[in-house]
Amino acid sequence: MGKPLVSVLFCCLGNICRSPTAHGVFQAKVTQQGMASSIYTDSCGTGGWHVGEPPDARATTAARQRGYDLSSLRARQVQADDFQRFDYILAMDHQNLQDLTAMCPGNYAGRLGLFLPFAESALEEEVPDPYYGGAHGFSHVLDLVEAASDGLLREIARAHPVR
Repeated sequence: MGKPLVSVLFCCLGNICRSPTAHGVFQAKVTQQGMASSIYTDSCGTGGWHVGEPPDARATTAARQRGYDLSSLRARQVQADDFQRFDYILAMDHQNLQDLTAMCPGNYAGRLGLFLPFAESALEEEVPDPYYGGAHGFSHVLDLVEAASDGLLREIARAHPVR
């Protein structure tokens, strides 16, 4: 098959905690639904401090405990051409969304916004950064990301029939 029908980019600050977690969880759900050839998933950070590094070990451990494998992911920084390559660019929080919006060309035809509103039952708007907290923060991020991933998959299936 050629180019995927839909492409999704998850973005946080350093691309080592939240966005790789979203990337890994969403990709697993896409694969479980048999849609891997139709939906391309990637992640990035607005900052470049961790480029080339694997996800934070605490994020990898928390994800592995729920059956998600983040081991192949490596941090990268958002690039200007991402706005041509991705249909959905989803930030984990308002600050990263603001940074992405500042970079976004006026002709971007995709959806630039927050990721968490796709979670129907979320009481929060942002996926909190667990980097300076304990293990519970990474588990909480997974709860939020799983719910938002389910909602995003429903949205994509509705808006872009990909099967």
